[in-house]
Amino acid sequence: MLGKEFRFRGKTLEQLRQLSIEEFALLCNSRARRSLLRGFDRHLLKKIARAEKEGKKKPIRTHKRDTIVIPQMVGLQFAIHKGNDFDIIEIKPDMLGHYLGEFAMTRKRLVHGKAGIGATRSSTAISARK
Repeated sequence: MLGKEFRFRGKTLEQLRQLSIEEFALLCNSRARRSLLRGFDRHLLKKIARAEKEGKKKPIRTHKRDTIVIPQMVGLQFAIHKGNDFDIIEIKPDMLGHYLGEFAMTRKRLVHGKAGIGATRSSTAISARK
C-alpha cells in the first residue's frame, strides 16, 4: 500500500490543514462536531501553533483528554495525562476526529500472580515444612 494517499471524508491532509476548525467540524461526526463548534481550547491551540512553527519534537503536555484531534496536530507529539503520569503519543492522520483520551489508557492490564501456599485446596497437600 505504498502509493495510497491518506484521505479523510474525501479530502487530503493538505486540504484539511487549510480548513478552519469550524470547517473541519462539519466533516466530523456529530459528537466531535458539537465539541469543536462550542470552542477549541485557545491555550492548546497556541501551543500547537508554536510547536508547528519551531518544528520541535518535545511533546506538548496536556490534561485535556476530551480534546478532538484536528489536522494541525498531525505529526506532533502529545504527552497525555492518564491519572498518575503521561503517555507520549505521536498524532497520525488516522486519529483525526477522535479524542486524545482514546489513545492513553488509564487502566493497567490485569496480571495475576501465582497462588501461594494455602490459597487453593490442592495446595494443602503440599507440605509447608522442610
